[in-house]
This record gives sequence, structure tokens and C-alpha cells, in this order.
Amino acid sequence: MISKEQIARINELYRKQKTEGLSEEEKKEQAYLRRLYIDAVKANLRAQLDSIKKAKKSSDCCGHHNHSHGHKCCSHSSNHSHNRCDCGHH
Repeated sequence: MISKEQIARINELYRKQKTEGLSEEEKKEQAYLRRLYIDAVKANLRAQLDSIKKAKKSSDCCGHHNHSHGHKCCSHSSNHSHNRCDCGHH
């Protein structure tokens, strides 16, 4: 996890880089802090993606109802909303 102080330092070094340049030591510090930030973002995204549960695949031909498209196994018109169809899978 990266702290607010570390983010503030990243921004401070960025501004200094644009105005007067950085010493070699500051460049190393900037690279280190940026790596910490990127790693924190990646870990956060990974945790969010890992928390997503995969939905069970439906065995019916339509997947879900309340759709507005034509489908091969049903004899519905193209623009409709329904709770059941006549495809024989329900």
C-alpha cells in the first residue's frame, strides 16, 4: 500500500523534474516511488478482479430474457420483452 505522503512526494518530484530537473538520487527515488504506486494499483485491481464471482452459464438458448433481438431457436419478433419464450428449453 502506498501512503498519501508517498503520492505527494511523487507529485512533488514530478513538478521539480519539469521545472528544474532532478538529481540522480531524486531520479532513483522517483523511480522507486512510481514502482510502489504501480504495484499498489496492480494489487488493488487484482484483488477486485479476484472478488468477482463467475456467473453460471445458462443452459437455455436465450441466456436471459427481456431481450430485444431475434434468435434462431425461438419464434419471437425482433423487438419484445417477455418472461418466457416458446423455444422449449423453459
